[in-house]
Amino acid sequence: MTNSNTLSGIGLAMKAGYVASGEFMTEKAVKGNSAYLVIVADDASENTKKKFRNMCSYRKVPLSFYGNKIVLGSAIGKEFRASLAITDQGLAAMICKNLKLEVSIYGENENI
Repeated sequence: MTNSNTLSGIGLAMKAGYVASGEFMTEKAVKGNSAYLVIVADDASENTKKKFRNMCSYRKVPLSFYGNKIVLGSAIGKEFRASLAITDQGLAAMICKNLKLEVSIYGENENI
C-alpha cells in the first residue's frame, strides 16, 4: 500500500493545492460543498468515522476508509492525518478510480 497509485494521486492533489487535511478542515470542505472525496484513516476513532460517514452520506460525498494516519500524513507531506478531503473534481475522480481497485467506496456522487 505504501507505493500505490492512490497515495500518488493524493500527493499530486496536495502539491496542486486541492487537499483539505485534518478533521476541522475536512469537515469545513464537506460542509462548504467543496469536497469531492473524503478519505478517513482506518485507525481513526470510531467517533471520527461515524461523524464523516453521516456527514458524507447526508451531503452525498464519496467516502473511503483507507490506510492509517501515518500513511495518509506521509502522502501529503505531513506527520499524520486522520482525514482529508480532495477539493478538485478531476483529481477526486482519478483517486476514486484507484481506490475502487484497492478498497470499497462508501456513498456515490453523480458528479464524478
